[in-house]
Amino acid sequence: MTKFSFLARTSLLISFFFGIDKVLAFVRTAIIARQYRDSIDLLDSFNAANNLPDVIFALISGGALAMAFIPLLTEYLTQKNRAAAWDLFSRVANLAFVVTLVAASLAAIFAQQIVDSDFGIAPGFGLEQRQLMASLMRLNLIATIIFSISGLVMAGLQANQHFLLPAMAPILYNVGQIIGALFFSERYGIHGLVYGVILGAALHLLIQVPGLIKYQFRWTPALDLRDKGLQIAIKLMGPRLLTMLGIQFIVIARDNLASRTGQVGAVTSLTFGWMIMQVPETLIGTAMAIAMLPTLSELASRQDWAGFRQTVEKAVRILISLTLPVAAVIAVNIHPLVRFVFGFGDATTSLLTWTARVYLLTLTGYAVQETLVRVFYARQEPWTPFFSILRRLAVYLLIGIVAIKYFRWVGAPAIAFAEIAATVEAIILFLWLNKRLPERITVSSAIFKGLFASLIGAIVAYGLAVNLPGGAVITAVIGILVGGLVALPVIWKEVRLLFNL
Repeated sequence: MTKFSFLARTSLLISFFFGIDKVLAFVRTAIIARQYRDSIDLLDSFNAANNLPDVIFALISGGALAMAFIPLLTEYLTQKNRAAAWDLFSRVANLAFVVTLVAASLAAIFAQQIVDSDFGIAPGFGLEQRQLMASLMRLNLIATIIFSISGLVMAGLQANQHFLLPAMAPILYNVGQIIGALFFSERYGIHGLVYGVILGAALHLLIQVPGLIKYQFRWTPALDLRDKGLQIAIKLMGPRLLTMLGIQFIVIARDNLASRTGQVGAVTSLTFGWMIMQVPETLIGTAMAIAMLPTLSELASRQDWAGFRQTVEKAVRILISLTLPVAAVIAVNIHPLVRFVFGFGDATTSLLTWTARVYLLTLTGYAVQETLVRVFYARQEPWTPFFSILRRLAVYLLIGIVAIKYFRWVGAPAIAFAEIAATVEAIILFLWLNKRLPERITVSSAIFKGLFASLIGAIVAYGLAVNLPGGAVITAVIGILVGGLVALPVIWKEVRLLFNL
């Protein structure tokens, strides 16, 4: 009987709970889509209004701190003790909360000006849409303040090699949003959706409190910028903050460009299309990357570069061989599933389908990039991802501007294609990493097998969907499942690497 390694078990655990989270996310999205399928402009406003709060969260307490913070906490736990780690955690959390509160307050005050600016979120919208966006954005910032603590709690528990409660937290976040969609929106309209977001953020934090108790968390009520540990944390997080600023600028640029197409539903199609691609990306790429970061940080702190390289190579080969066929079999059969889940009319369904298909072209790049970025943070080299995101941003803007100038008639799918920039970033990170390691990482066989598995999997998936008797949704699902199973033997050698990751 095959015995799974700790990393394999952790990756599968995280993937399992992320799977539940994604199911609930689609339930929530389906409810909202059906409620507002005759008012797509309201959905565009709601989706675009999430951008600035997401930027603040990602910069201050989400991706900016957590990814750079976990290696430092791991070092404290390995070389000092848990009390010292929690003291550092408290000081960073206190600073993050204060900075988030100030940033959110300023954003709330100037929300209308931010929305109306030509370089803002959606300048192509009409006046009424922009006013609604500003109102929704102000409410959304309340959830951002809650996340300023909750996001760091996830990092603290993961540094303690505890992944269960952080993996459950997003599920509770979706539960809150579903409650908002089912009950609050009936009374408060589109604003009720944001009340659900606030409730979800509170649940996201509360579910993790037992983990803090288990690992004997003690809060240090201090905000001393002269503290040595805090200064080290800030030095590590500074480059990550700039990196996340580049990532979030891409999101803002996406909706800015979409608002200029004049295409109703462009912003919603990009938001939901991205969400569809993120299902396999999260279950495969994010789950593995999250599980690996503490272990890679520990290997780096011990200077075990042979074990470090071996772990990264296995992960990248697994990601490439899995994501290529997954993207292919989903892309060929996705149309009836989009129509069934979201309930849009023919035009919006077609737009969303093609947008999602284009996003799926970037799945492998995103999955590999997620792991490689964490590799450099584990090595405490935070400037490398920053320089790579600059190149990704340049590629994205170039393709996006060309899409608007010459392919505006294509609309959202043309803008989605700009996300191929993530694949470019993954290649750049891979080349840079190979220059730093004593022995090169090789993945050519995984690429070849993944592409071949994609071809036969897609042919089988499409053939079954077209020729099997029965409803379109059922045959599409059968096609995806069978297509994936047919592709599996081709990549089985790479998949087996997960067992002893």
